Amino acid sequence: MMARETGILADRAISALFETERLISERELDRDQIQPASLDLRLGAKAFRVRASFMPGPSHLVSDKLDRLSLHVIDLSEGAVLETGCVYIVPLMESLALPADMSASANPKSSTGRLDIFTRVITDYAQEFDKIPAGYSGPLYLEISPRTFPIVVRRGSRLSQIRFRVGQALLGEPELLKLHESETLVASKLPNVSGGGIALSIDLAGDKEGLIGYRGKHHTAVVDVDKKAQHDIYDFWEPLYSRGRNELILDPDEFYILVSREAVHVPPDYAAEMTPFDPLVGEFRVHYAGFFDPGFGHAPAGGRGSRAVLEVRSHEVPFILEDGQIVGRLVYEHMQEKPASLYGSGLGSNYQAQGLKLSKHFRI
Repeated sequence: MMARETGILADRAISALFETERLISERELDRDQIQPASLDLRLGAKAFRVRASFMPGPSHLVSDKLDRLSLHVIDLSEGAVLETGCVYIVPLMESLALPADMSASANPKSSTGRLDIFTRVITDYAQEFDKIPAGYSGPLYLEISPRTFPIVVRRGSRLSQIRFRVGQALLGEPELLKLHESETLVASKLPNVSGGGIALSIDLAGDKEGLIGYRGKHHTAVVDVDKKAQHDIYDFWEPLYSRGRNELILDPDEFYILVSREAVHVPPDYAAEMTPFDPLVGEFRVHYAGFFDPGFGHAPAGGRGSRAVLEVRSHEVPFILEDGQIVGRLVYEHMQEKPASLYGSGLGSNYQAQGLKLSKHFRI
């Protein structure tokens, strides 16, 4: 099958960016760093604690702002603790020299979002977070602010991921409906397609034990972002159960892990992304980690019945979520070509065929 002229770059094309030095890294890539439709970004050797988050703006390098706003520098070579409520800027190992027709966007990795670590990629001269304009040449930086748990990171830790695209790849609503009819993108008899995306709703009925989600505890021990199954769930999370009403009151400043009612499917020739939900519908934010790779929830890749795990925060006021309430939208984009490896196919993907699931760092 011929590659499309426009679309999201697949794994082979991301590899080729390194070979043509459109993507440069301080050291060799990790074996599993290239994902089906994205590249994991790695922290460099030092972190700058800064007074506040900032945007460089069209006439400034990030380094200019760091000179002015940095409080102190932290060496990450042996690992270091990043505290909740603080803002850190870390130069990344990867830098870019994008061709004129190629742009990129970044998002936290799933595990990053599930730990409530707020991250955003910044470029020199940036006027938006997590957006890298076509033709950008220069370094990448990651803003990190742990919100619920203090974390241990080190040089090479991977908290964020980047997607590359050529041209316009987004599916319009008629195309999205047609794809849903043939591929069942969300397990819903009456899909809600509007605002350029397909709606997901919240499951507050719970599993057979009535478990509907988890709320993050405060004043916990640190979480090492590079270690799997290292921490006891109940040291960090309070399980939440349905009490028959199938609703949940979100308290401001609390962090919740919940799950979508619908299973999600991303066919192999497409990539999807969760978009922040319209605040006019309710004062809450869902899902920091928005990338869904080709093959997520795809039955041949072992993903039948994969639901979307949702990271949820209320904003200024307590807010009642009810079972079945729409909480987010998935937008779909064309891949330029089908990836060599689909999500879940021997990639060590942690969240294929998932229901309600905490990040890989916790054990029951």
